Amino acid sequence: VQLQACGGGLVQAGGSLRLSCAASGRTFSSYATGWFRQAPGKEREFVAAISWSGDSAFYADSVKGRFTISRGNAKNTVYLQMNSLSPEDTAVYYCAAGPGPSTYVSRYIYWGQGTQVTVSS
Repeated sequence: VQLQACGGGLVQAGGSLRLSCAASGRTFSSYATGWFRQAPGKEREFVAAISWSGDSAFYADSVKGRFTISRGNAKNTVYLQMNSLSPEDTAVYYCAAGPGPSTYVSRYIYWGQGTQVTVSS
């Protein structure tokens, strides 16, 4: 499975972005997908995850109510809709695939290359 994350960019505080994670490989639809982010000098942290079916999703407390994770109809793309962005959301965002949705980095097998999100105040 290969993952390609895109959709990052520069946005003002209060704005929105939608990240996409496109996957190649026949088995991607059977994997859970997570989004993580890493700011300079900080550890990679969990943002959101969704089950392979799309029926179950959960979020970090810091983004709950502002971010929404979803799967495309063909289940080979996962989206992260980010609203009400703040400078604290500035980071490189990574998507990852693994056997089950988890908040732990170590539970994911495949990783995308990351996409930069910068929120200006």
